Amino acid sequence: MKAITNLNEPSLVRALAHPLRAQILGVLQERRASPRELAEEFDAPLGNVSYHVRRLADLKLIRLVKKTPRRGAIEHHYEATSMAQISDHAWSKAPTIVKKAMVASALEEIGRSVTEGAAVGGFDRSDAHLSRTRLVLDERGFRELADALTALMERADRIGERSEQRLKRTDHEAERRASLVMMLFDGAPSFDDVPGRSSGASGRTSAGAGKPRRAAKTS
Repeated sequence: MKAITNLNEPSLVRALAHPLRAQILGVLQERRASPRELAEEFDAPLGNVSYHVRRLADLKLIRLVKKTPRRGAIEHHYEATSMAQISDHAWSKAPTIVKKAMVASALEEIGRSVTEGAAVGGFDRSDAHLSRTRLVLDERGFRELADALTALMERADRIGERSEQRLKRTDHEAERRASLVMMLFDGAPSFDDVPGRSSGASGRTSAGAGKPRRAAKTS
């Protein structure tokens, strides 16, 4: 699957500027699905979803991979042809409307994944991790933290690759689905940000019981 590297291409702007299209593309980058399955997942009208699926197919961002007979009709299953692996430079140059749609889509998908994971005990492990840290940073500090998260993501990819190799040797024994979410963004101004007031120390809220925890993937 090729990576999406230029978010200024007119076809990508048209595709990703609509939140539902961005959501559909995000799901189809992870797995195959039909318009009916997508409509049920998003709780959206089938006609709307089918229209946006056709638009993504016309733009060659997704492709038809399977047809399944179902109750006298044919159900079409699609998968993405492109993966949204976006560089810092491409993101900085992307139209604001595309950024907003992609962020909204990603946050909705993250929220759904976290809620589903919590419902089935995904955070019950002693090494699961859930925290929010509020920091006061200058520009250099923000950049250093961004670089640290990039390094962690690259390490996570390597850990995943090694896990896949071990699972193949053991016929996928003890395989588990996991999710890792990382965010770094400018926070909204708080009351303490009034000039002349001290903002105090950085704050952290955590699901832990006071002990250190490593960042773990939880589904």
